[in-house]
Parts: sequence; structure tokens; C-alpha cells
Amino acid sequence: MVRINPVIPKNFQDRVIAPSLLAADFSCIRDETSRAIRAGADWMHLDVMDGHFVENISFGPAVVQAVHESNDIFLDVHLMISRPDHYLDAFIAAGSDLITVHVESDHDVAETLKRIREAGCQAGLALNPATPIDAVEPFLGDIDLLLCMTVVPGFGGQAFMPEVLEKITAATQLRKSRGLQYHIEVDGGIDAATAARCYTAGANVMVAGSSTFRAPDMATAIRNIRNA
Repeated sequence: MVRINPVIPKNFQDRVIAPSLLAADFSCIRDETSRAIRAGADWMHLDVMDGHFVENISFGPAVVQAVHESNDIFLDVHLMISRPDHYLDAFIAAGSDLITVHVESDHDVAETLKRIREAGCQAGLALNPATPIDAVEPFLGDIDLLLCMTVVPGFGGQAFMPEVLEKITAATQLRKSRGLQYHIEVDGGIDAATAARCYTAGANVMVAGSSTFRAPDMATAIRNIRNA
């Protein structure tokens, strides 16, 4: 199905549930995406890993394009790759709605964010648990979303790292003090219990993989995370 206009949250107070395709059954990606939509997903989160920036390898632009062409849902594409600037055009052409790059990657962060926005996509910036919030402060005015990783990136199914909550709180305070509107997303170990803690700290976009795709009832799992 060709995409119509996906509904994008109007402000950072809207709660967004973004199941991670990484936890889906890769033998039927179209059907798995449709299942997430029927269960109440707002966005689909696609983790792109290159085996260099992180240990694991996941998928590339072809999978993003397949999801884009087969279902109508906002595509939140997270590039965990060493040189996002080299592959940016391919992921834009594949149908990404929001592209998140890492502040730790080897690229001109400001220039990459500018290219994403000029292409008509929303721009996100991610930081790993060990990276201080100071690293992203110069770019906060240039993003639509800040992703605070709540696990060390590279593999699904890891346990939530509660020490990241302090960083989420700091990002929330910076957003308020600077009069900005970026969403705060968390990714890693998210279920109803950890989502509640992240909401309290100021995050509003929950990336959930195992707790949604592998739940006995995906709709109930998404509803519980949303209402946490």
C-alpha cells in the first residue's frame, strides 16, 4: 500500500509507541508491520546496524523501502552506523519519515541534520548511555527528536539501564529552558514498568521490541505501555 500522510504527533506531550522491527519475525516483515498497526502502534522503529558502529548487523535501505511500500505507518529509522552521511540519501529515498543519527558517529553532525531536514524528513539525534548530555547540547535547536539509549546499542532484549533517567530529566529541562519542542525517545528494555519511569522523567516516545512483538497479546502490551 502506498503511504498516505502518516499522522505525526503535534507536540512532545503526545505519547508515541514505536514497536521495534528488530524483534519481529523477519520472514514476514509486511505482515508483522500490519500486526503492529492493528495492535495500536503509532510509529515503526527500524534499527539499522552496520557491524562497525555496533557489533550486530541488521538490515539496510531495502527493508525500509519494503516496509514503506507495504504499509502506511510513520517510519522512525535509527541509523546505528559509522558513516550515516554516506548512506543518508539511500535511506531518504527508501521512505524514511524520521532519521536519527548518533552524535558519536564519524560525521559532521550539524551538516547531517541539515541534510535530513532539507530532504523533508524529521531529524533525530541519538546518544549512547555512556555519552554525556553535553555532547548533544549544541544541536538541540536543529532536531525534532532526541533519542536517549537506555541500553548499550547493538542487540535487542537487553535490560533497561535506570541511570539514563537522569539524562532524560536533563534533556527535558534543556528543552524547557530553551523553549524547544523536540520529542524525547527511549530505546532499550522498555515495557510498562520502565515506560512509567521514562514518562515521569520527560520522555514521550517509547521504542519497544520484545515487549510488543513477542507479547502474548500485542495490543494489550502496547496499551499497557501507553497508559503506564
